[in-house]
Amino acid sequence: MSFHVLIPARLASSRLPSKPLADIGGAPMVVRVAQRALLSGAQSVCVAADDISIVDACNRHHIRAILTDLDHPSGSDRLAQACDILNLDADAVVVNVQGDEPLIEPELIHSVAECLIADPLLGVATAATPIETTEDWFNPNVVKVVLSNAERALYFSRSPIPYWRDGSIGSKERLPIALPTSLDQPVLRHIGIYAYRVQALKQFSNWPSCALEKTEALEQLRILWQGQSIQVVVTPQSPYPGVDTPSDLERIRNVWRKLHE
Repeated sequence: MSFHVLIPARLASSRLPSKPLADIGGAPMVVRVAQRALLSGAQSVCVAADDISIVDACNRHHIRAILTDLDHPSGSDRLAQACDILNLDADAVVVNVQGDEPLIEPELIHSVAECLIADPLLGVATAATPIETTEDWFNPNVVKVVLSNAERALYFSRSPIPYWRDGSIGSKERLPIALPTSLDQPVLRHIGIYAYRVQALKQFSNWPSCALEKTEALEQLRILWQGQSIQVVVTPQSPYPGVDTPSDLERIRNVWRKLHE
């Protein structure tokens, strides 16, 4: 069974205007993302844009792109419409790759898709990587995830979870992984890549927001709230961070140059 990659791209950005079109090594950032996705083994790669300027930029670089509605509340909603435009089957597997990750590993894209390909009963998969610093452990911008023994998400949070009762009291200098016998898995950071079956993506898009999602500001909690499973691929290698600010963009440009010298 094959899979498809869809890349939501929104022109407006409060911290980095016209972010999808930001130049990285002579091509727009969203094009660089698509080029990485093309190396993943996907049957197709398509950018789902909210502005014709993004579509035109993709076309100039021979990347397929479609125009979606401007007012989607989230990237997932944009991809649900894209699935309709592309006439994808309900059982088709699509991977949501963020349009601001121009250095995403193709192997990671393939891995989350493979979760659904291997188990026809699963509807959603995502990824995580070990947390290595206490700074990340206590940083609310670093989303944590706790897994079951089947590597399915039990909960996502901006708070440090699981709470290390016997180790964290009075100290924020150590991670729970300092006592590997006390946990069956390392402390994990969620990576914002998702694979969906089309029917699961559309169902998710149609569900109303839930209280947990609003409290944590984490969209994926809506899926757990509804009693559905999210399979998690644990990768030992932390991916390059995405681009949100001008300083992020300059950092990624520098990394890109070094990788292509």
